[in-house]
Amino acid sequence: MTQEEKQLLLTDLCARFPYGVICRLSAKDADVSITEKLEIGGLEHFISGTMDVKPYLRSMSSMTEEEKQEYVIAWDSRQPYLPTEAMDWLNAHHFDYRGLIPMGLAIEAPEDMYKTR
Repeated sequence: MTQEEKQLLLTDLCARFPYGVICRLSAKDADVSITEKLEIGGLEHFISGTMDVKPYLRSMSSMTEEEKQEYVIAWDSRQPYLPTEAMDWLNAHHFDYRGLIPMGLAIEAPEDMYKTR
Protein backbone atom coordinates (compact mmCIF):
# COMPACT_ATOMS: atom_id res chain seq x y z
CA MET A 1 0.00 0.00 0.00
CA THR A 2 1.41 3.36 -0.99
CA GLN A 3 1.45 6.29 1.42
CA GLU A 4 -1.24 7.99 -0.69
CA GLU A 5 -3.47 4.89 -0.47
CA LYS A 6 -2.91 4.67 3.28
CA GLN A 7 -3.86 8.34 3.68
CA LEU A 8 -6.99 7.87 1.55
CA LEU A 9 -8.02 4.82 3.58
CA LEU A 10 -7.32 6.60 6.88
CA THR A 11 -9.45 9.56 5.79
CA ASP A 12 -12.26 7.20 4.85
CA LEU A 13 -12.04 5.14 8.06
CA CYS A 14 -12.10 8.25 10.25
CA ALA A 15 -15.23 9.52 8.49
CA ARG A 16 -16.94 6.14 8.98
CA PHE A 17 -15.78 5.58 12.56
CA PRO A 18 -18.95 6.96 14.25
CA TYR A 19 -21.12 4.63 12.14
CA GLY A 20 -19.64 1.32 13.26
CA VAL A 21 -17.77 0.23 10.16
CA ILE A 22 -16.91 -3.48 10.12
CA CYS A 23 -13.36 -4.27 9.04
CA ARG A 24 -10.99 -7.15 8.51
CA LEU A 25 -8.00 -6.47 10.72
CA SER A 26 -4.82 -8.41 9.95
CA ALA A 27 -1.65 -8.44 12.04
CA LYS A 28 1.39 -7.68 9.89
CA ASP A 29 3.73 -9.96 11.86
CA ALA A 30 1.45 -13.03 11.93
CA ASP A 31 -0.99 -14.85 9.69
CA VAL A 32 -3.96 -13.79 11.82
CA SER A 33 -7.01 -11.73 10.95
CA ILE A 34 -10.33 -10.95 12.56
CA THR A 35 -13.50 -9.29 11.34
CA GLU A 36 -15.09 -6.85 13.75
CA LYS A 37 -16.33 -3.31 14.21
CA LEU A 38 -13.41 -0.90 14.01
CA GLU A 39 -12.50 0.49 17.42
CA ILE A 40 -9.87 3.07 18.36
CA GLY A 41 -7.25 0.39 19.07
CA GLY A 42 -7.52 -1.04 15.56
CA LEU A 43 -7.27 2.44 14.09
CA GLU A 44 -4.14 3.13 16.17
CA HIS A 45 -2.54 -0.11 14.96
CA PHE A 46 -3.32 0.82 11.35
CA ILE A 47 -1.77 4.28 11.81
CA SER A 48 1.35 2.84 13.45
CA GLY A 49 1.70 0.26 10.67
CA THR A 50 1.37 -2.90 12.78
CA MET A 51 -1.99 -3.90 11.32
CA ASP A 52 -3.72 -3.88 7.95
CA VAL A 53 -7.33 -2.74 7.97
CA LYS A 54 -9.84 -3.28 5.17
CA PRO A 55 -13.37 -2.01 5.66
CA TYR A 56 -16.35 -3.97 4.40
CA LEU A 57 -18.24 -1.50 2.20
CA ARG A 58 -21.26 -1.59 -0.05
CA SER A 59 -20.79 -0.75 -3.71
CA MET A 60 -22.83 2.19 -4.92
CA SER A 61 -24.60 -0.15 -7.34
CA SER A 62 -26.04 -2.10 -4.38
CA MET A 63 -28.16 0.89 -3.30
CA THR A 64 -31.83 -0.07 -3.15
CA GLU A 65 -34.61 2.09 -4.62
CA GLU A 66 -35.68 3.07 -1.11
CA GLU A 67 -32.11 4.09 -0.26
CA LYS A 68 -31.86 6.08 -3.49
CA GLN A 69 -34.90 8.09 -2.39
CA GLU A 70 -33.36 8.72 1.04
CA TYR A 71 -30.09 9.75 -0.61
CA VAL A 72 -31.84 12.22 -2.92
CA ILE A 73 -33.37 13.84 0.17
CA ALA A 74 -29.91 14.09 1.79
CA TRP A 75 -28.40 15.53 -1.39
CA ASP A 76 -30.16 18.28 -3.25
CA SER A 77 -28.82 17.37 -6.70
CA ARG A 78 -29.10 20.99 -7.84
CA GLN A 79 -26.05 21.75 -5.70
CA PRO A 80 -22.72 21.55 -7.54
CA TYR A 81 -21.03 19.75 -4.64
CA LEU A 82 -21.75 16.88 -2.26
CA PRO A 83 -23.11 18.41 0.98
CA THR A 84 -22.11 17.15 4.39
CA GLU A 85 -25.52 15.57 4.95
CA ALA A 86 -25.13 13.40 1.85
CA MET A 87 -21.61 12.31 2.79
CA ASP A 88 -22.80 11.48 6.31
CA TRP A 89 -25.67 9.45 4.83
CA LEU A 90 -23.28 7.51 2.54
CA ASN A 91 -20.94 6.82 5.47
CA ALA A 92 -23.79 5.74 7.75
CA HIS A 93 -25.00 3.30 5.08
CA HIS A 94 -21.44 2.09 4.36
CA PHE A 95 -21.33 2.94 0.66
CA ASP A 96 -18.00 3.00 -1.19
CA TYR A 97 -18.25 6.44 -2.78
CA ARG A 98 -14.45 6.80 -2.94
CA GLY A 99 -13.94 3.67 -5.05
CA LEU A 100 -11.90 1.78 -2.45
CA ILE A 101 -13.21 -1.66 -3.44
CA PRO A 102 -11.79 -1.60 -6.99
CA MET A 103 -8.51 -0.26 -5.58
CA GLY A 104 -8.24 -3.29 -3.26
CA LEU A 105 -8.43 -1.07 -0.15
CA ALA A 106 -11.88 -2.32 0.90
CA ILE A 107 -13.90 -5.52 0.66
CA GLU A 108 -17.38 -5.82 -0.86
CA ALA A 109 -19.73 -6.26 2.11
CA PRO A 110 -22.00 -9.32 2.09
CA GLU A 111 -25.60 -8.35 1.38
CA ASP A 112 -26.90 -8.46 4.96
CA MET A 113 -23.76 -7.36 6.83
CA TYR A 114 -25.14 -3.93 7.67
CA LYS A 115 -28.84 -4.82 7.71
CA THR A 116 -30.57 -2.56 10.25
CA ARG A 117 -34.23 -3.12 9.41
